[in-house]
Amino acid sequence: MSRGKPATTARVLAQASGLRPGLAIVLGSGFGPVLERVEVAKEIPYAKLPGFPQPTVQGHSGKLVLGTLGGTPVAVLSGRAHYYEGHSMEEVTFAVRVLAEFGIRDLLLTNAAGGVNRRFRPGDFMRLTDHINFMGANPLRGPCPPGLTRFLDLSQVYDPTLGGLLDKAAKTARVRWHRGVYLALSGPTYETPAEIRAFGKLGADAVGMSTIPEAIVARHLGLRVAAVSCISNQAAGLSPHALSHDDVLATAKEASRHTAALLEEFARRYALETTNLS
Repeated sequence: MSRGKPATTARVLAQASGLRPGLAIVLGSGFGPVLERVEVAKEIPYAKLPGFPQPTVQGHSGKLVLGTLGGTPVAVLSGRAHYYEGHSMEEVTFAVRVLAEFGIRDLLLTNAAGGVNRRFRPGDFMRLTDHINFMGANPLRGPCPPGLTRFLDLSQVYDPTLGGLLDKAAKTARVRWHRGVYLALSGPTYETPAEIRAFGKLGADAVGMSTIPEAIVARHLGLRVAAVSCISNQAAGLSPHALSHDDVLATAKEASRHTAALLEEFARRYALETTNLS
């Protein structure tokens, strides 16, 4: 169980800074260098945010940064909690509930993923157009908060308008870009070659161990969601090499320049879209 209530932790954020962003970004494995592009107003370790579990995985620093990226006010979560670390789904998604209470309207999720689609190569990026939840759990299981629907429609989890901004940002940043379906499992083991063959037949283009719980809860709370995978490796059976987290981080580090440029350009375009709609 989480140690705090989302509204309580959101008040801690509100007291820490006068900045009130509408966009939040969750940085997955290898996306940490994006912080170098953020003009920081306030940095808060997760340990000082009631209810935030502390990440234990290399590449997830565990801090929330309020600042501007590409001229856009943002809340950036550097690192996430994973289901495979032993956290409950409530703990894994607690940060999303806090962000919604804080006033965030749009959420960009990022992750490192294995490429199932044979056209994908390490260092490529994929915008999520849909997902397959094979984690064996749903974050909405249990009591339904008052005022929210019990049975959430997931026909369009990933917002096409935000997705369009990502497509344009990818073109400007000149990254190798794909659109596809992300499949998540609980982890922490990597998949077997037989599983990857099965997932490919089911329509998966990339596979990972995160993102889907946060996306579901964000949609339940009315947030628009977009998500990007950095293809850190070819999935099991598609490469002669054994899979390791060190290799995932190494590939992500090599792609970091493109990663930072992509997210900064997305934030810049987001600011323009928000201005045009206001």
